[in-house]
Amino acid sequence: MQRNCAWILLCGLLASSWTQAADSAANDALLKQVIAARSAEDRARDSARHPLQTLQFFRVEPGMTVAEVLPGSGWYTNILANYLGPQGTLYGINYSDRIWPLFPNATDEWIAARKAATGKFPEMVKGFTDNGIRTAGFTFNKVPAKVAGTVDRVLLIRALHNLNRFESKAGSRSQALAAIRSMLKDDGMVGVVQHRVAVADPGSGTDGSRGYLVEAEVILMFEQAGFELVATSDINANPADKPGPEDTVWRLPPALGTSKDDPELRAKMEAIGESDRMTLLFRKVP
Repeated sequence: MQRNCAWILLCGLLASSWTQAADSAANDALLKQVIAARSAEDRARDSARHPLQTLQFFRVEPGMTVAEVLPGSGWYTNILANYLGPQGTLYGINYSDRIWPLFPNATDEWIAARKAATGKFPEMVKGFTDNGIRTAGFTFNKVPAKVAGTVDRVLLIRALHNLNRFESKAGSRSQALAAIRSMLKDDGMVGVVQHRVAVADPGSGTDGSRGYLVEAEVILMFEQAGFELVATSDINANPADKPGPEDTVWRLPPALGTSKDDPELRAKMEAIGESDRMTLLFRKVP
């Protein structure tokens, strides 16, 4: 009798393992298909941004509820909306409105456009897919009450530096991390991709004003906000990016902000490629 029970238990464990492996393979195949279906312009950035490996590392699966911070023009939104599918939910979280006037050289028109982008998120998603995925856009200081405790993954992809940059003036990072923690499920996780500068960098601006942050400091800020580090990866690393004390991340592709009228400098920046980036996965601590 005991042998039979042990055999049944073993068979059950094997069947579960096989099912999980099959589901994982199916998810990978779908993600590859979604990534391949985008425009040539979007796919041109894949070799630097590694969307397949990044979303696999963040353990994103179809049907999940995912919140994307600062979706911008929707480079990742396109992938996420089509991958999560009709059973999924995709939220676009924008910075709180009070941050935008703090940016140097911010114009009234630019500020208005940044604020308006929040409400236009569902419209942007519909431009990428009509699969029926549920969507909504909101800011960190106006997270709907119904969202609390419902989110599987929050993704901060090149979106953390400005939250840290304006922490002293607006409490932006503290507010954002508290909001993220409140909206996550008990087993929810946060995926971070962020421009990285070496700890030994002698220059100023590691607060995010140059676009760069120090990896150890990012880990510490999440731990202090009630998260634990699950894993790190060099998926998005670029050892060729070695910024000097005055260099900003926007000197590199795709912005090329310092070399638009200097073909020789532009070629040097293009040879470096996109920035060196940390890729981190955190879990909410209950």
